[in-house]
Amino acid sequence: MTEQKRTLADIKAFITDMDGTLYVSDRLIPGAVEFISLLRERGYPFLFLTNNSSARAVSYRDRLRRLGIEAETGEILTSGAATAMYLLKETSHRRIFLVGTPALREEFIEAGFVMADQGAADAVVLGFDKTLTYERLKRACLLVNDDAPYYATHPDFTCITDEGLIPDTGAFIEAIKSVTGRVPHVIGKPQSEIVKAALAKVGHKAEVTAMVGDQLDTDMTMANRSGLYGILVFTGETSKRDAAKNRIITPDLLCSSVARLTERIRAL
Repeated sequence: MTEQKRTLADIKAFITDMDGTLYVSDRLIPGAVEFISLLRERGYPFLFLTNNSSARAVSYRDRLRRLGIEAETGEILTSGAATAMYLLKETSHRRIFLVGTPALREEFIEAGFVMADQGAADAVVLGFDKTLTYERLKRACLLVNDDAPYYATHPDFTCITDEGLIPDTGAFIEAIKSVTGRVPHVIGKPQSEIVKAALAKVGHKAEVTAMVGDQLDTDMTMANRSGLYGILVFTGETSKRDAAKNRIITPDLLCSSVARLTERIRAL
């Protein structure tokens, strides 16, 4: 007997990306306010999820509110926070060498980690570091070459901004790989570690939870691998042409934007 294909009507919870899905830099994507308002109105549990580890949940909350989207810190999960949670729960690493922004550093210190800027380190953690210096990249390479356990918050090669695409953590991963031959244990999208953390927050199983995002290689790959209902929007890094050319990653639903998705939900 053939399994019945899921539809939007089967969905009971939503996980939504932010950059490229709800906004780009400080430019709100049309329909984003209405989309989140509708989820609240209909009583859908939902979570704002981002691979961008350069800022903390409170900063994302403030940005969303500034753009007119109601949000609380408990409704936001970043790959940085997910990485700290994973290391605390699954490892004994507490003295880390962190390649990351001051905000990410603060997040790890508050979680109980010690920054190993000098001397021995239990592990290397690589995040999206807009303050990256050659000295810190060099120390990361030396530690990784010396077989230190090695983690990354997320694998994105690019981050979308109003200026265009800029290098993200995936580009740093490749730089370190070219020197050391090693790749990190990645926590963020599309990996299962961040899926488990996100589903725990929305309180539903993957098969009745939708992932709304603009990227094939993270958002939709995560949906495909974990059994989430993948909804791809074309307001960020993926174009309709990109989606049409891809034969491996298959979203369950294509929408021009969250405005169109809102219309689809209203019609249920």
